[in-house]
Amino acid sequence: MKISPIKNVVFLTLFLLLFPFAVISQTIGERAFVKGIYGNPERMLTAGYQLDELGVNAVFVRRASLNPEFHATAKAQGCKVFVEFPTLNGKGYIETHPEAWPINAAGERAAPADWFMGICPTDPDFKSFRVEQLKETLRDYSVDGVFLDYLHWHAQFETDRPILPETCFCDRCTGLFEAAKALHIPSEGTAGRAQWVLENQEDVWREWRNEVLNQWVDDLGKILREEQHKALLGAFYCAWFPEDHGGALYKTLGIHVPALADRVDVLAPMLFHRMLARPVSWSGDYLKWLGQTITSAGPLVWPIVQAHDKPGEVSPEEFGKALQQGSSAPASGIMLFSEQSLLENPEKIQVMRDFYRGMRP
Repeated sequence: MKISPIKNVVFLTLFLLLFPFAVISQTIGERAFVKGIYGNPERMLTAGYQLDELGVNAVFVRRASLNPEFHATAKAQGCKVFVEFPTLNGKGYIETHPEAWPINAAGERAAPADWFMGICPTDPDFKSFRVEQLKETLRDYSVDGVFLDYLHWHAQFETDRPILPETCFCDRCTGLFEAAKALHIPSEGTAGRAQWVLENQEDVWREWRNEVLNQWVDDLGKILREEQHKALLGAFYCAWFPEDHGGALYKTLGIHVPALADRVDVLAPMLFHRMLARPVSWSGDYLKWLGQTITSAGPLVWPIVQAHDKPGEVSPEEFGKALQQGSSAPASGIMLFSEQSLLENPEKIQVMRDFYRGMRP
């Protein structure tokens, strides 16, 4: 069949117009799904495993576990290297800096929330301490991204019975709150000031606490982009629905998911179903909700799912279901918690290997 010159011109014009979009579509379609391990993945190498043979293409390494040898090996095995950064974890600092201790509504030092000990997020010396740690890490290593962890006010949420203290009512926090919101707290004493705030300005107080966390994300993100502009900024965060535990995600932890999504390149919801006494299917339900909550132009979504045997046992079969649910839309990546769980049960290593190696771009 002969094609007329006019049709040739039309075809060429359409081709030239649509070719860039075809290239972009092909590039997006072939973007590798991120398949990661969180924790200290170097232990997998020590045990004799190869990351690339396991189908792993990304490692999420605790800052304290990162070292030059592992960084080089992971890169040589085709992995992206992301660093977990313990943003508001107070352990190791608060013991010698009591001025950074979070103060509860009774005017007392907040007790540890199970194994976790948070910190007052407005303490300027602590923030300088974390900023210097981040800069040091970025000077020493070329990374593919930094994932902020413990990004919440003092609390414990990795359980079906969360510990949710009201903090922080230190003089610094209430003073900054007054200045930021142009108001005056008439009561005296820490407990009195806390009571007045919660009775008279609770909504404004919750809003301010969220703004404090958002400022941490903005400030650390700015440093990351100044030091390594191609690196991604990610955030691990509590995957509660907004209404769970009386709205504690926002009210107590200080997290507003849409505001966080506006500030990071990657959201990493912590889909620890067993810790929260949820069925495995809850992970898929959460991701469906998240997809409806953030815009299509929003951040990437790389959930972290539970392989860890606590509480009780996460069987290899259950772990496989967690991987399936956690990789559903809008996820474009997934990771598991943690390498220790795999090494304690090699059947889980096989489950991960089969799942990761069976995935296609």
